[in-house]
Amino acid sequence: MIQEDTISAVATAVGEGGIGIIRLSGRNAISIAVKLFRSKNGKAIESIESHKAVYGHVIDPGEQRIIDEALLLIMRAPHSYTCEDVVEIHCHGGPVPLRNILGLTLSAGARLAEPGEFTKRAFLNGRLDLTQAEAVIDVIRAKTDASLKLAVGHLSGQFTEKIRELRHTVLSMIAHLEAAIDFPEEDIEELAAQEVARQTEATIQKIDQLLATANTGRILRDGLETVIIGKPNVGKSSLLNALVKEKRAIVTDIPGTTRDIIEEFVNIGGVPLKIIDTAGIRETDDLVEKIGVERAKEWMSRADLILLMLDASLPLTGQDTELLGLLKDRPVVLLINKSDLPAALDEQRLTAMLPGKPVIKLSVLEGTGLEELEQLIVQLVYGGNIQQREGTYVNNVRQANLLRQANQHLQEVLNTIALNMPPDCMVVDLRAAWDKLGEVTGDTVGEDIIDQIFTQFCIGK
Repeated sequence: MIQEDTISAVATAVGEGGIGIIRLSGRNAISIAVKLFRSKNGKAIESIESHKAVYGHVIDPGEQRIIDEALLLIMRAPHSYTCEDVVEIHCHGGPVPLRNILGLTLSAGARLAEPGEFTKRAFLNGRLDLTQAEAVIDVIRAKTDASLKLAVGHLSGQFTEKIRELRHTVLSMIAHLEAAIDFPEEDIEELAAQEVARQTEATIQKIDQLLATANTGRILRDGLETVIIGKPNVGKSSLLNALVKEKRAIVTDIPGTTRDIIEEFVNIGGVPLKIIDTAGIRETDDLVEKIGVERAKEWMSRADLILLMLDASLPLTGQDTELLGLLKDRPVVLLINKSDLPAALDEQRLTAMLPGKPVIKLSVLEGTGLEELEQLIVQLVYGGNIQQREGTYVNNVRQANLLRQANQHLQEVLNTIALNMPPDCMVVDLRAAWDKLGEVTGDTVGEDIIDQIFTQFCIGK
């Protein structure tokens, strides 16, 4: 499925660097390179072997002047990322040479690539399926080793293999039932229904096992949104600094120091924690601080995890009680800070107000309790899932929704069998489930969904 046009883009990050790469893909990629590149040894570009780098200069063909010295790498179809002819020009990584060389490729007949178009071509040409294509951007955005392991597992096809095994099982059920429909004289309809019921239940269970990883997969991919809340001066900013391991937030004895939201990513046992330090929640007449308090309350309603900090040296106040009442149905960990000071907090009353919520005593000043907090966060995220198998986790909403829809169709198969309906009715839902599983890998997905996925990519990938 080679595209008619040739695309070009800068494939490296914006900014200054030792090396920058301009990538071309398409049927005219090599002929464009012929116009723009002169090898130092005089070797003709057309005769350069695939996957061999050649040193030379990029030339402005109009003015016949040298733009930059560079390496030229040719990857001939189908042995390239896109399965098309691909050319990479490795030049100096400044914005000016990159911009000028990109402009020359466009003047020579290429067009600027759309976001994710190189990977889209790899998908359309059969080199990657849709879960692998999605994993490309996840590899780029990975924030921890566990995030990277998840993305690389998808990229290498571990998740795809699971989905295709499920599709194969569903297809075998369809074939079994259609045999019963085609040969009614063999009286195998009842036996076929029994076998389909058994396999359907097993398939539903396997999909449920995949769906059980969806929340963990999403967190490893996007980060666990964790908000630190509490009254002023309980140690919220100090906790942020301790987790980030640098002085990211200002810490003073003056209440209301933090007025706006501070966000940082931190690696907690492989879990990318998007940690948010908020303004201390209290009644205030200061307009700026009041806005900060309102934002803190907004974060309480949407965060994946809430770290409520309390001061061990102070008794609970009416304001604390009001705050605790807002958190009954939220995922919260109670952090009793300043545990190195004489205790005045009624812990029994505290746990009675939020029964079942984890409680950790810590002293951010002395560094105690932080390791226990990190272990708890990892435990909450993985929820018993085996960390070594991140490559088979469901890692985005699209995949999870399609798996749920497939399970709904399979449940309808069981309902159909229970109602003693004919095999034709079972086949309808089995085919629907097979199609939904195919959408996960891209085997049966529509063009609009494909376009939507690849627009999330950066240009040049």
